[in-house]
Amino acid sequence: MILTPPNFPGRIRTDGSNDFAYDTMAARVPRTLREIQERNPDLPPPIQDALTQLREAIAGNAPIAMIDPLAPDYADWLPAYDARMGLTWHNVDWFFAETFYYRQLIACTRWYENRRDPFTPYKREEYARDTHWELLARTLENGQAGDVSLEDRLMEALNAALWGNRIDLSFAPSLKHGTTTSDDDLLVDDRADAVQQMLAGQGAVHIVADNAGSELTMDLALTDLLLTHSIAPVVLHVKAHPTFVSDAITDDVWRFVDLLDGRGGDFAALGERLRAALEDGRLRLTWHRFWNSSLSMWEMPPHLLAAFRSARLVIVKGDANYRRLMGDALWPAETPFAEVLGFFPAPLLALRVMKSDPLAGLPVGMADQLDQIDAEWRINGKRGVMQFKR
Repeated sequence: MILTPPNFPGRIRTDGSNDFAYDTMAARVPRTLREIQERNPDLPPPIQDALTQLREAIAGNAPIAMIDPLAPDYADWLPAYDARMGLTWHNVDWFFAETFYYRQLIACTRWYENRRDPFTPYKREEYARDTHWELLARTLENGQAGDVSLEDRLMEALNAALWGNRIDLSFAPSLKHGTTTSDDDLLVDDRADAVQQMLAGQGAVHIVADNAGSELTMDLALTDLLLTHSIAPVVLHVKAHPTFVSDAITDDVWRFVDLLDGRGGDFAALGERLRAALEDGRLRLTWHRFWNSSLSMWEMPPHLLAAFRSARLVIVKGDANYRRLMGDALWPAETPFAEVLGFFPAPLLALRVMKSDPLAGLPVGMADQLDQIDAEWRINGKRGVMQFKR
């Protein structure tokens, strides 16, 4: 097992050396916690109290506490926690701080006891929006266009899957951009290579999902296109428990399929196709605690890495998963994407709207140009990349 890629720069920290990471833990996370309490007013007082204590601990830079030894994933977190024992929320590597905060949050809300998703109010609002259903209607129409080649339909489906990542219910700067794009929003476009890999390769297409809502809907529209044309079976990887506010869990997939049933027409037909594919195994829905962990992609458990080895293509969605690919580190922007991802055993396509600093694979000079145009281009959710590694 490769421990780190060559020339690994080291992980971003919350100690003020990276402004965005510090602001996330010192201000944005406590604000999100307060909002969760407000959006779940029926939570019992002991749960509300636990959330308040967590909010105050993070805002106040308290030492990070370990989860309950009786938790089913205690052993999973123990090595990462032991390596950081005694550190505080504002003096630790950022990816650990964020992922472990969300693990602490579901401990407060007792997810493993009651299976209540504290982010349900956010997700329900997203699925109730007309813009969500209008986006799906357009995407289905594009996917069914008989006068357009299958290659072009796949290109458009990947485009929709990318910009769906803007609809991140935990990140208002990205949300405000919506799914309408301009020509300069896409910094790297390797779709053509990825489409050829989907059409010519062997094995399943794996999609490592990010957000529920519009993004997951676009992922499932892409899945439907692949299955309808018998291109490849699909494996959809989701989170083991609620995290990052809107990240998809298995319940989100099934609830969306149920919503399709009630919409009639093309929506209901999509639901029928997805349900049939889930039942006969052409579409497999799976979760793993690794996707909730603080581990980098090269620290993936060997059995999960082995499962990807036979993949036709692995599509990795979203900013947090991209940070996992990069080790949440500040690589020089021109570092070849394939150089960082040399450890990964299968063709990989990253679809990511930029909501944090880690990045590799830009053309020489592009990062400097963007710095002059927009000081927050790495973090404001406007621009995206589609990066392929064979």
